Amino acid sequence: MSSPYPIKVRAVWYDEELRQLCWVNTLKLPHEEEITCSNDPKRVAKAIIDMEIRGAPAIGVTAALAVGSYALKITSLPVEKFAEELRKAINELWRTRPTAHNLFYALIRMNKTLDEALKSTNDTYRLAEKLIKEALNIYWEDVTANMKIGEYGAELIPDDATILTHCNAGALATSAYGTALAAIRIAWYKGKRVRVIATETRPVLQGARLTVYELVKEGIPVTLITDNAVGMVMRRKLVDLVIVGADRVTRDGYVVNKIGTYMIALAAKRNNVPFYVAAPTSTVDMERTVDQVVIEERNPNEVKYVMSKLITIGDVEAINYAFDITDPDLISAIVTERGVIYPPLQSNLEKLLGYSSR
Repeated sequence: MSSPYPIKVRAVWYDEELRQLCWVNTLKLPHEEEITCSNDPKRVAKAIIDMEIRGAPAIGVTAALAVGSYALKITSLPVEKFAEELRKAINELWRTRPTAHNLFYALIRMNKTLDEALKSTNDTYRLAEKLIKEALNIYWEDVTANMKIGEYGAELIPDDATILTHCNAGALATSAYGTALAAIRIAWYKGKRVRVIATETRPVLQGARLTVYELVKEGIPVTLITDNAVGMVMRRKLVDLVIVGADRVTRDGYVVNKIGTYMIALAAKRNNVPFYVAAPTSTVDMERTVDQVVIEERNPNEVKYVMSKLITIGDVEAINYAFDITDPDLISAIVTERGVIYPPLQSNLEKLLGYSSR
């Protein structure tokens, strides 16, 4: 499978020769490009928890490839033990991060594939082949979704536009081009003159470290700002539109994304700046409303330290929500690989995904 657009930055992939999942450790970027490969689900789970691998689509693809590569590793086991070990791996990966929907979407598919395959064969090698095939399907579906989101999103970007984005919804958060950054990339590839304003994205600086890194690699003009400068750049009419990613979109049209997104949406509404969300349908959770979503709280030390340096009083209390919630009335549209969803978001999400309320 190939793409008409270059893939210049990769976050996760499957190495056929090693038969292992490989990833770039995003904690080391932009100063060091460290690649790790593994078929050990415990090691992969740690990478997800520690945010070596981050971004909802990348987390989902990673979990699928972790299960598939682990299956290939343990084909010498009796079939009962083989299935038991894989279910343990799925459960361990399931517990890594509670908010990003793609993780659960991918693991449900891998578990279903295992269940279905066990009905037709006891050959562990054939079972493993089916599992890695499904994992690669999930991977390539994400690559295709990135491309389609980029094409739909690029149509929303006028020529000579300045786009504000938050966190990193780029190649380092997915399998190929990103979600929000896919729209920017493909607009750029199609010849539109675009510029990007990237927020630093506290507390772990994904915008400053990752988004800037990606855009510089592409040659796309980018300016870095502090998170709390968003209102000022909008007031001064320096932003034409906002595009962000999502970690979960609920069936009632709320967007759960990196902490700080809600404040940007409020500033955009006040200043009449279009606010777009780019996300694959694997991020859409049609089973839950916003009040049923668990918002991850991470280690307070991420707030108290910057690049391993303490910036405050050591024993001060800190709150570290990883995500916030943006209301549907603040969202101009959601860009998916199946098309652009405009308000009213709940009913149009249901139409697009063929969901009927029960």
